[in-house]
Amino acid sequence: MTARSAFRRYLLVSFLTWLPVGLMVASMVLLMTERGLGLAQIGLVVTVFSLVAVSLELPTGGFADVVGRRVVLAASAAFMVAALALISVSTTFWMFVASGVLKGVARALSSGPATSWYVDTLHGIEGQDADLKPGLAGGSAMESVALCAGVLAGGALPLLVPPSLIFPLAAPPLVGAVAAVVLLVVVIIAMPEPAHERRSFGGLREVPVTVARGIRLALRGAMLRRLMLAAAVSGVVLTSIELLTPGRLAELAGTAESGSLAYAVVAALGFAGSAAGSSLAPRAARLAGGSARGAIAGTVLMALSVAALAATADLVGVAGLVSAGLAYVALFVGLAVAGVLCLEMTHKAVTAAERTTVTSTSSLSLQGGGAAANLALGALAAQAGLPVAWGIAAAVALASVLVFVRMPLPPGNPAVTDSSPDQVLPARSGSG
Repeated sequence: MTARSAFRRYLLVSFLTWLPVGLMVASMVLLMTERGLGLAQIGLVVTVFSLVAVSLELPTGGFADVVGRRVVLAASAAFMVAALALISVSTTFWMFVASGVLKGVARALSSGPATSWYVDTLHGIEGQDADLKPGLAGGSAMESVALCAGVLAGGALPLLVPPSLIFPLAAPPLVGAVAAVVLLVVVIIAMPEPAHERRSFGGLREVPVTVARGIRLALRGAMLRRLMLAAAVSGVVLTSIELLTPGRLAELAGTAESGSLAYAVVAALGFAGSAAGSSLAPRAARLAGGSARGAIAGTVLMALSVAALAATADLVGVAGLVSAGLAYVALFVGLAVAGVLCLEMTHKAVTAAERTTVTSTSSLSLQGGGAAANLALGALAAQAGLPVAWGIAAAVALASVLVFVRMPLPPGNPAVTDSSPDQVLPARSGSG
C-alpha cells in the first residue's frame, strides 16, 4: 500500500463513518415525536445513548489497541447497521431505548481507531517522521462534508419517498443503515491491519487504570478543571438546540416532513458556521489579546445566540424560520471559536504522554453535560415551554464566561515536540 492509497482509504472511511449520523440528524427527534414519544421520553432516549457512549469511550480505545483497529471499526459499523435498522421500525419508547444503546456502542467503538489506523499505516510506509497534517486535516474535512451532505439528504428524503412504501420519517435511518453496511464492507476489504505493537488480552486490565488516571489528570489543576467545566457547558448548549430545534422548525414549517427539511438546511448551515468559527479562532484570540479572552468572546456569542432563540420563540412563518436559522449559525460560530481555543489551552496544560487521556476526559465532560441537559431541558420545555428552556441554557452559557476570567497559567511542562498536529473536529454533541 502507498501513502496516497492509505490517504484515500482514510478519507473514504471518515466520510462513511459520519454519513449515517448526518442522515438521521434531521428526522430523529421528529420520528420519535410522530411515534408518540414526548420531549421528556426523547430526552431519556438520547441520554441512554450518551451514557453508553461515555461509559465505553475509554475502554473501547484500549480494546482497539489489543485486538486491532479494523476489527473494532467493523464492529462499530455492524452495531450502527443494527441501530439504524431498529430505529426505522421502532414504534415504542423501549424500542427507541434499545436503538440508543446500540448506537451508543457504535459511537464508542468508532472513536479513534480510524485515525490510529491511518497514522500507524503512514508510519509504516514513510517512517516516524511522516507528515500527518494533510491526512488528518483531510479526514476532518470529510467528516464535515459527510455531516453536511447527510443532513441535507436526510431532511429531503421524507418528502421524496411514497408514504405507501415506507413511513416517510423512517426513510433516513433506513438509508443510513445501508450506508453503514457499505462502511462495514469497506473496512473489511480496504483496511488491512497495520503493523503496530499490541498487548495481550490481559492488557485489558489496564483500562480501569487509564480511566482513573484520566480523571485524576483532569482534576489535578485549576486550569484543567475549568476547561472540563467549559466542555460540560458546551454539551448543555449543543443538546438544548439539537433536542428542541427540530420540533420548533416543524411547528414553523407546518408538517413534520417539512420541518425535517427545514432543520436539515439549518443544521447544514450550522456545520458551515462551525467550520468558519474554527478558522476564525486564531484571529479571535489575537484581537481579544489571548486564548482565554478569545474563548470569552466565543462563549458570549454562543450565549446570545441561544438567548435569541428564546426571544424569538413566538415568531411564526418566514420570520420565525429566518431568526432560528441565523441564531443557529451564529451559535455554531461562537461554539467553534471557544472550542478550538479551549482545545489549545488543554494541550498547553499537559505533556505529550497525557494528551489522549485528558482530551478523552474532556469529551466525557461534554457528553456528561449533554446527558444532564437531555434529562432537564426536555422535561422543562414540556412543562414551561421552549423560551424558558432556551433561556436557562443561555444563562448557563453566559455564566460559564467566569471559567475564563483570570484563567490560571498551565503548569510548567517541558517543551514537547509532537509530529502530529491537534485535530480539531466540528462541534458535535452526543446525539449523533
